[in-house]
Amino acid sequence: MDRGEGVQINTCMNKYIATVRINGQLVKTLVFATNVIHARLLIQYQFGMSSISGNPTKTEANTIGYTLLDDVVRAHKPLAPQQARIKSLQQQKDNAIKQLKAERDRQKIQRAQQQIAKVNRN
Repeated sequence: MDRGEGVQINTCMNKYIATVRINGQLVKTLVFATNVIHARLLIQYQFGMSSISGNPTKTEANTIGYTLLDDVVRAHKPLAPQQARIKSLQQQKDNAIKQLKAERDRQKIQRAQQQIAKVNRN
């Protein structure tokens, strides 16, 4: 049989939405599967056998009533090595400044506590 004749490959996946229980909270999640059973099995495999609450329902992006995370979050291009080095150094500098301020505040509090203790002894 020729590849182009009589053979049809179904590459269409359906989008299913389901409610799962994660750490006691109900969360809606999307899964792409060929049918409801496949969607349920994927969710059970990913989140645990008893985590699914109800059956997954077939949906479209515009019918669920809110923006999907995939539509909001976009991938960022990685930084060039020079830019990554500069960013890393800036973060190190900012962290060092925060640590210095925290240490000065800690020492100031310690001196004040010592003065209070000294006054209370007299």
